[in-house]
Amino acid sequence: MSDGKAAWVAVDWGTSNLRAWVLGAGGEVLATSRAPAGMNSLDPDGFEPALLDLLGPWLGSERLPVIACGMVGAKQGWHEAPYAAVPCAPPALAQAVRPRVRDRRLDVRILPGVSQLSPPDVMRGEETQIAGYLRSDPDFDGVFCLPGTHSKWVHVSAGEIVSFRTFMTGELFDLLARQSVLRHSVSQEDGWDDAAFLSSVDDMMSNPQRLAARLFGLRAGALLEGTDPARLRARLSGLLLGMEIAGARDYWLGRDIMLIGAPTLTARYRTALQAQGAAVRETDGADIVLAGLSAAYAEASA
Repeated sequence: MSDGKAAWVAVDWGTSNLRAWVLGAGGEVLATSRAPAGMNSLDPDGFEPALLDLLGPWLGSERLPVIACGMVGAKQGWHEAPYAAVPCAPPALAQAVRPRVRDRRLDVRILPGVSQLSPPDVMRGEETQIAGYLRSDPDFDGVFCLPGTHSKWVHVSAGEIVSFRTFMTGELFDLLARQSVLRHSVSQEDGWDDAAFLSSVDDMMSNPQRLAARLFGLRAGALLEGTDPARLRARLSGLLLGMEIAGARDYWLGRDIMLIGAPTLTARYRTALQAQGAAVRETDGADIVLAGLSAAYAEASA
């Protein structure tokens, strides 16, 4: 049974947000915290105070182990954790770095990301999600798709990350929907049209060279036909996701695909991929990143 005392803390520290799980000696989650204190809003001296703000009630007289992944280990983060180069297993605790801390109640270690030279690519955080999945399915041989602002397609075989590719699909969607001429036509709400989405995915799978023209067609449709903004939002998403799936065809075609991410987003990828005849499964990214950080902690306790 838990005595309610914190044994360690798992931290997923991204560009925009900080998520932390306080865990007991038996692995039970005692508390979860989230703050809009990502790398973009902090200078190197701001990371420790942000962490202390979240963990204050759990800090005692003994040093509390903290294992972190994500952009906290970038050059612009708290302390750079050099990349491990593919092919490689997801980086383990032995490769982590320790940032300098002023408060001696903290024992912080930051896991590295993964890099690829040809074509050039990097990831930070997704490799920990992959480690979390492989903890329960070590024989997985196939492709992970991790949707997000910068979506990753990762080929894994024999427990190693073999290669990967990043697509800026989420960022492009946000830029086009909020800062381009399409902002006058595309709904900023959550309305949706499945048929419009799938039609646009199919269009890009067949005619990816027409993307720029199709994008302006969304604006023209709003002006001339009064097309519903929610439908246009679904079409924009389908066009960009269709481009991504077409570009990642050499990753997913003929392989098992595991989607990891937020359920709303992975559901769209699943729908698009299944329409192309792909074999797809999915799991929640929050649970998986905690599993990956827990695997690192288990290594420390072994």
